[in-house]
Amino acid sequence: MDKKPSSGLVSFLKKRAPFYLAGIAILVVFVVPELTKTNLAGSFPELDADRQQAVDILMGYNGPDGDGLTVMDAVSAKIEDEYPNERIYDHRSTSVELDVTGEDPGTYRIVLDFVSYKGGLHYDWSVDAASGEITPNDPASRHIIDVVDFYD
Repeated sequence: MDKKPSSGLVSFLKKRAPFYLAGIAILVVFVVPELTKTNLAGSFPELDADRQQAVDILMGYNGPDGDGLTVMDAVSAKIEDEYPNERIYDHRSTSVELDVTGEDPGTYRIVLDFVSYKGGLHYDWSVDAASGEITPNDPASRHIIDVVDFYD
Protein backbone atom coordinates (compact mmCIF):
# COMPACT_ATOMS: atom_id res chain seq x y z
CA MET A 1 0.00 0.00 0.00
CA ASP A 2 1.06 3.46 -0.77
CA LYS A 3 1.43 6.00 2.01
CA LYS A 4 0.05 9.41 1.35
CA PRO A 5 2.74 12.00 1.62
CA SER A 6 2.15 14.14 4.72
CA SER A 7 2.06 17.83 4.26
CA GLY A 8 5.05 19.85 5.41
CA LEU A 9 2.98 21.97 7.78
CA VAL A 10 1.45 19.01 9.62
CA SER A 11 4.86 17.40 10.00
CA PHE A 12 6.34 20.66 11.21
CA LEU A 13 3.62 21.08 13.84
CA LYS A 14 3.78 17.47 15.04
CA LYS A 15 7.50 17.72 15.70
CA ARG A 16 7.17 20.96 17.64
CA ALA A 17 3.83 20.52 19.42
CA PRO A 18 5.35 19.88 22.87
CA PHE A 19 7.31 23.13 22.64
CA TYR A 20 4.23 25.10 21.66
CA LEU A 21 2.21 23.55 24.48
CA ALA A 22 4.97 24.38 26.96
CA GLY A 23 5.03 27.98 25.74
CA ILE A 24 1.27 28.30 26.13
CA ALA A 25 1.44 26.76 29.62
CA ILE A 26 4.13 29.26 30.65
CA LEU A 27 1.97 32.14 29.41
CA VAL A 28 -1.07 30.86 31.29
CA VAL A 29 0.82 30.24 34.53
CA PHE A 30 3.00 33.35 34.69
CA VAL A 31 1.75 36.09 32.38
CA VAL A 32 -2.04 35.91 32.61
CA PRO A 33 -2.19 36.26 36.44
CA GLU A 34 -0.01 39.37 36.26
CA LEU A 35 -2.23 40.89 33.59
CA THR A 36 -5.38 40.20 35.60
CA LYS A 37 -3.89 41.30 38.91
CA THR A 38 -6.46 43.27 40.85
CA ASN A 39 -5.78 46.35 42.90
CA LEU A 40 -7.58 48.88 45.03
CA ALA A 41 -8.79 51.04 42.14
CA GLY A 42 -10.05 47.96 40.30
CA SER A 43 -12.24 47.14 43.30
CA PHE A 44 -14.18 50.41 43.20
CA PRO A 45 -17.75 50.35 41.88
CA GLU A 46 -18.99 52.29 38.88
CA LEU A 47 -20.21 55.75 39.92
CA ASP A 48 -22.05 58.60 38.25
CA ALA A 49 -19.92 61.43 36.87
CA ASP A 50 -20.22 63.80 39.87
CA ARG A 51 -19.41 61.13 42.45
CA GLN A 52 -16.57 59.79 40.30
CA GLN A 53 -15.12 63.29 40.08
CA ALA A 54 -15.13 63.54 43.91
CA VAL A 55 -13.40 60.14 44.19
CA ASP A 56 -10.83 61.19 41.57
CA ILE A 57 -10.11 64.41 43.50
CA LEU A 58 -9.60 62.45 46.71
CA MET A 59 -7.58 59.56 45.32
CA GLY A 60 -5.47 61.83 43.13
CA TYR A 61 -4.63 64.27 45.94
CA ASN A 62 -0.85 64.39 46.29
CA GLY A 63 -0.16 66.99 48.92
CA PRO A 64 0.18 70.76 49.02
CA ASP A 65 3.18 70.72 46.66
CA GLY A 66 1.31 68.67 44.07
CA ASP A 67 3.99 66.02 43.62
CA GLY A 68 4.76 62.71 45.23
CA LEU A 69 2.53 60.17 46.91
CA THR A 70 -1.23 60.20 46.26
CA VAL A 71 -4.01 59.16 48.62
CA MET A 72 -4.54 56.07 46.44
CA ASP A 73 -0.85 55.18 46.79
CA ALA A 74 -0.92 55.73 50.57
CA VAL A 75 -4.02 53.56 51.11
CA SER A 76 -2.63 50.86 48.79
CA ALA A 77 0.68 50.93 50.69
CA LYS A 78 -1.16 50.56 54.01
CA ILE A 79 -3.01 47.52 52.66
CA GLU A 80 0.26 46.09 51.32
CA ASP A 81 1.86 46.58 54.75
CA GLU A 82 -1.00 44.72 56.41
CA TYR A 83 -0.95 41.88 53.86
CA PRO A 84 2.61 41.52 52.53
CA ASN A 85 3.28 39.00 49.77
CA GLU A 86 -0.41 38.16 49.42
CA ARG A 87 -2.81 38.57 46.55
CA ILE A 88 -5.30 39.94 49.03
CA TYR A 89 -7.77 41.30 46.46
CA ASP A 90 -8.23 37.77 45.11
CA HIS A 91 -8.96 36.32 48.58
CA ARG A 92 -12.58 35.26 48.93
CA SER A 93 -13.07 37.04 52.26
CA THR A 94 -11.80 40.39 50.94
CA SER A 95 -14.26 43.14 50.16
CA VAL A 96 -13.78 46.77 49.24
CA GLU A 97 -16.72 49.08 49.73
CA LEU A 98 -16.72 52.66 48.53
CA ASP A 99 -19.70 54.76 49.59
CA VAL A 100 -20.00 58.25 48.10
CA THR A 101 -22.86 60.39 49.40
CA GLY A 102 -23.68 64.00 48.67
CA GLU A 103 -23.84 66.11 51.82
CA ASP A 104 -24.26 69.63 50.41
CA PRO A 105 -24.29 70.65 46.76
CA GLY A 106 -20.75 69.98 45.54
CA THR A 107 -19.63 68.35 48.81
CA TYR A 108 -19.35 64.58 49.11
CA ARG A 109 -18.63 62.20 51.94
CA ILE A 110 -16.46 59.32 50.80
CA VAL A 111 -16.23 56.24 53.01
CA LEU A 112 -13.78 53.49 52.06
CA ASP A 113 -14.00 50.16 53.90
CA PHE A 114 -11.47 47.43 53.22
CA VAL A 115 -12.34 44.16 54.96
CA SER A 116 -10.42 40.88 54.88
CA TYR A 117 -9.70 37.85 57.02
CA LYS A 118 -7.35 39.82 59.35
CA GLY A 119 -9.82 42.61 59.97
CA GLY A 120 -10.43 45.84 58.18
CA LEU A 121 -9.43 49.37 57.42
CA HIS A 122 -11.94 52.21 57.54
CA TYR A 123 -11.46 55.66 56.03
CA ASP A 124 -13.87 58.60 55.97
CA TRP A 125 -13.30 61.90 54.12
CA SER A 126 -15.33 64.90 52.99
CA VAL A 127 -14.48 66.34 49.59
CA ASP A 128 -15.50 69.73 48.24
CA ALA A 129 -15.54 69.11 44.49
CA ALA A 130 -15.48 72.82 43.62
CA SER A 131 -12.42 73.78 45.66
CA GLY A 132 -10.72 70.38 45.85
CA GLU A 133 -10.56 70.66 49.65
CA ILE A 134 -10.33 67.34 51.48
CA THR A 135 -11.29 67.02 55.14
CA PRO A 136 -10.57 63.79 57.05
CA ASN A 137 -13.41 62.72 59.36
CA ASP A 138 -11.53 60.18 61.50
CA PRO A 139 -7.97 59.54 62.77
CA ALA A 140 -7.12 56.88 60.17
CA SER A 141 -8.13 59.21 57.35
CA ARG A 142 -6.18 62.06 58.97
CA HIS A 143 -3.11 59.79 59.07
CA ILE A 144 -3.38 59.06 55.33
CA ILE A 145 -3.65 62.79 54.53
CA ASP A 146 -0.66 63.50 56.81
CA VAL A 147 1.39 60.81 55.07
CA VAL A 148 0.59 62.37 51.70
CA ASP A 149 1.19 65.94 52.90
CA PHE A 150 4.56 65.20 54.48
CA TYR A 151 5.88 62.68 51.95
CA ASP A 152 9.33 63.54 50.64
